[in-house]
Parts: sequence; C-alpha cells; structure tokens
Amino acid sequence: MDAQIRKGLLEFCVLAALRQGDSYGYQLLKDIPEYIAMTESTLYPILRRLETGDRVSSYTREHNGRLRKYFRITKQGLDYLDSFLEEREELDRLLDYICQKSEETGRE
Repeated sequence: MDAQIRKGLLEFCVLAALRQGDSYGYQLLKDIPEYIAMTESTLYPILRRLETGDRVSSYTREHNGRLRKYFRITKQGLDYLDSFLEEREELDRLLDYICQKSEETGRE
C-alpha cells in the first residue's frame, strides 16, 4: 500500500483505539489488531503528529515507580474521526469504481 495512504489510515486506527479510552504506547500496540502491522517506530511518530495537531493530548502517571505517558483523544480528534467515518461511503464508492474498472480490463 502507498505509504501516504497507509500513514493517514493508521492515524484513524490510533484515534479509534483511543476512542475506547486513554492508553499508553505499548498498550495501543497490543490493542490495535495484528493484521494492521503497526510497530513502535510507526506508532510514536503518529502519536506525536496527532498531539501536535491537537487531536490527542497526553499526561503522565506513575506506574510501578516509573512515569508512563498516556494519550487521550480530544474533541478535535473525535471530530476528525467522525468526519472520516462520515466520508466512508464516498471512499467505498471510489474503491468499488477502481475495482470494477480493473476487473473490466482484466487487471486486478
């Protein structure tokens, strides 16, 4: 998959996971399904980008004597995710068109 498309979709995966509740990096990696294939080197830049864009906020909490950074989806993040979900129908139509045209020419 194209890196730019994947990067954008992974942001929505992280927001969807955070919509379920606050979490920290390692837990997010465990919560996001294996087939999405997200690694730490992918996740943390996404979290930074989302935080810079005010789509997530962070706070620290002590856990077993160490500080752990937690992330929380913000109102802007919820709105961004909801907007994407509303556009899903259009995305589905575009993908259907692409698949249909590929099948018509015998190329998949």
